[in-house]
Parts: sequence; structure tokens; C-alpha cells
Amino acid sequence: MAVLTVKDLVKDYKTGKVITKALRGIDLEIAQGEFLSIAGPSGSGKTTLLNIIGCLDTPTSGSVSLNGTNLDDLKKKERAELRKDSIGFVFQSFNLIPVLTAFENVEIPLILLGWSNQKRKETVENILIDVGLQEYIHRRPLAMSGGQQQRVAVARALVKEPKLILADEPTANLDSTTGKATLELMRELNEKHDSTFIFSTHDKMVMDFADRLILLKDGKVSSDTRKGKKE
Repeated sequence: MAVLTVKDLVKDYKTGKVITKALRGIDLEIAQGEFLSIAGPSGSGKTTLLNIIGCLDTPTSGSVSLNGTNLDDLKKKERAELRKDSIGFVFQSFNLIPVLTAFENVEIPLILLGWSNQKRKETVENILIDVGLQEYIHRRPLAMSGGQQQRVAVARALVKEPKLILADEPTANLDSTTGKATLELMRELNEKHDSTFIFSTHDKMVMDFADRLILLKDGKVSSDTRKGKKE
């Protein structure tokens, strides 16, 4: 079943009289539980595509449908609600709040969703166990390594069990060993929760790790390769 459908997606940016064509007619269908990478050189449109899929930007034309809901039909507040309920984000800079502990950072999405204290406590503790941070639950980000901070970010993205996880250059600030461990962790969580992972990346290791690789060039899909699940 398709969790995400993108049809003839176009995005233009206008600066004065200059129009930059970021996306030039993207067509994609992504199934539930896929683990895929979107790659391409700088300026190819991959971050723009990710931002539109994640309800952070709107297209010039074309459509995006998430779990059967056409994003174009939603008002700004409704888009924010969909983003809060159904999409998890992992950023290359982690985007953790430094004065909060690992537990408190991961808990934020559940507070926004209005979960009870007890349900939040159980869910956050379980996801921190899943990412191997049960011993760091009360530690703040600055007292953690980059890899540990990224694991907190992954836990925060997954804690509400969204259908879609968007990861923008998730290994960019990690060394190769830590990056590989982070990808393996996300693979395990992908299989456990059946969440769909979409990576935007320059990193060949991420491209090789994915089951499907979509290459963009000049705002268009230049290739779409399905490699199958890694053993």
C-alpha cells in the first residue's frame, strides 16, 4: 500500500525577476515500510522535495498525498496537525534542546499530542531502550557523544510511531563508524515499527544501505533503483 504519492510536483522559487526551478515534475510512489534514499548533487532538489513531503513547504503545482490525504487540500493549521501526528523528522544537526534531558527531548512530541503522564513515561522509556540509551535517560545533549545525540533524535522521531520518518543528511555530522551504527539502528526500528524511512543524503554509505535509491538531477528523477531488503 502506498503511504506517499507524489504527482507531477513542481517547485519554483522567485527572487525579484529571477525564477529558480527547484523541482521540474517529480512522480513517486512510496510504499509503507520502505527504507529509501533520495540523493543527488547540490541543487538537485532533494531537500526541497523532502520539505514539501514533510509539510514544511508547498509546491508551485502538482500534488502530494500522505496516507490518502491530499496535502494541497489542507489549510496551514491542518498541515501542522498532520505533521505533528504522522511525520517524524531526523536532522543532521540533531536539533535537541540542550537544557533538556534525553527523556525530556524525546517526550516533547507526546506532550504536544496530549498524552497522559503515565503513557508518556512508559513510551519514552521503551523507545530509549530500543535505541540503547536506557543508561543516558537523564543526561543532557552536551554530555553525550554525537552518535548518542543522534540516537536521541531518532527516538524523538519514532516515539509517536509515525508512518513516515524523514531524515535530512542524518550521518553528516557523524564519523563513518557511528554513522553506520545509526543506520543499522534505523533499519532495526524500520523493521520493528514498519515505519517508512526517507533519507536525503550525499553520503554513499546511506545510499548503499537503502533498499531503494532515487537519484535527482536538475529537479527531476534521473533514476529509481530498487535493491530489495538487506539481510
